[in-house]
Amino acid sequence: MSSNRSIGQATRCAVYLGIASAGLALAAPAHAEPLWPGGPDVPGVPAIVPQAEITAPCTIPEARACVRLSTNEAWLIDNRKVTFGPTPISHGMAGYRTPPGATRVFIKKEFHWSTMHHAPMHYAIFYNGDIAFHVGPIERESHGCIRMTWDGARAFYDYLNVGDLVEVVP
Repeated sequence: MSSNRSIGQATRCAVYLGIASAGLALAAPAHAEPLWPGGPDVPGVPAIVPQAEITAPCTIPEARACVRLSTNEAWLIDNRKVTFGPTPISHGMAGYRTPPGATRVFIKKEFHWSTMHHAPMHYAIFYNGDIAFHVGPIERESHGCIRMTWDGARAFYDYLNVGDLVEVVP
């Protein structure tokens, strides 16, 4: 009987010790760099492949938004450093090409209705006449606007202000 009692006490002690050590582990989680860019974190193990700095192809130092038409990508930048992106986009089809160049944001509307194309334009940021960044299907070309995913358009809308420079490269 006494040997059963000592086994029971030893078992309870082991259970309590396990619970206490689990509580300590949860109280102070260890952080580590991912094993590869976007990979899982392993505590105490440094990254095997350091994440490369993301760069945008635009060259104008004061540009706050950068669009590359050839790869259907856009970035938000601050002092030539990428703050968001690349994010996927689509742009103008034949006959409605999105012009390259640099111009400034002149109006922002959280929701705009296109009277030209009878379509909604959520998170519209007009930067070149009737050309704007806005939510739209990125699988199809547009009538000149930069179509973006919801996340991309929202990030651009929140970041850009009237007067900010947008650079579009081929």
